[in-house]
Amino acid sequence: MMKTSKLVTTVVSTVLLVALFFCFTGKQEAHAVIMPKVSETVVFSENGAVIDASNTVDGYVMVKYNGKSTARLKVLIKGPKGTDFNYNLNTGGNYEVFALSDGNGEYTVGVYQNTEGTKYITLLTKKINVKLNSEYAPFLIPNQYVNYTANSKAVQVGSQIANSKGSSLEKIAAVYEYVSKNISYDQQQAATVQSGYVPDVDQVLSRQRGICFDFASLMASMLRSQGIPTKLVIGYAGTAYHAWLDVYTPETGWIEAVVFFDGKTWKLMDPTFASGMKDSAALEKYIGDGKNYKAKFYN
Repeated sequence: MMKTSKLVTTVVSTVLLVALFFCFTGKQEAHAVIMPKVSETVVFSENGAVIDASNTVDGYVMVKYNGKSTARLKVLIKGPKGTDFNYNLNTGGNYEVFALSDGNGEYTVGVYQNTEGTKYITLLTKKINVKLNSEYAPFLIPNQYVNYTANSKAVQVGSQIANSKGSSLEKIAAVYEYVSKNISYDQQQAATVQSGYVPDVDQVLSRQRGICFDFASLMASMLRSQGIPTKLVIGYAGTAYHAWLDVYTPETGWIEAVVFFDGKTWKLMDPTFASGMKDSAALEKYIGDGKNYKAKFYN
């Protein structure tokens, strides 16, 4: 089971990808933001739990709870590669979006209700066969961890940054620079954050500070809304639970463990540390070639 509190309180924070080459000129038009939709053409429901599996080809399912209980709810998804995804679900009857980020194949989606302590009963479980229309589809839309709308301030700022750039690599570099210069690490929030916390990207942008999960979610929101496939990766940096980003560009394919190009060699950077520590030789030595980073799952 994923313990979000460990994720967000670690001082070793979000690693983000930046590549600084293949530059082109020219201003581009604003990108159309891809948003999930409630279709309800393929719906499964039982005991108040509802799974809308109408848009699995686009890389997501939507889940809600219509019952009267206010007991804690969980959504557990097991992917075809054996990856387990563990989420909280609201009790207000509102759909939430969950990514199908384990590729093509059979997923098991379950909704569970807390009875006492760590005990849960099954409300609904369903096996769903998924054939994505694109491997990038799950990483181009908002979900519970990367939560934005077309009207989000984060999307508007991302668009303003990206519109003056040409290639995807330039856009990634510009968004990285903005986040690392304008968002600082919040030690007080890290010390008081509760388990189950998920970022509000517009609040992070407004407060201009956050914790590692916030950095990852904010930059992923900015990039996805500009049509750049971005994986929010949950895993470990050394022994610390951690989050970082993998990003896809036509020039490079998927670039993992987050890099930037200084004109001669590829290096790795962590923007949360960059925002507070700037160029730390110790940090760069620790990050090294990315071998300290071990992915657990993608969102």
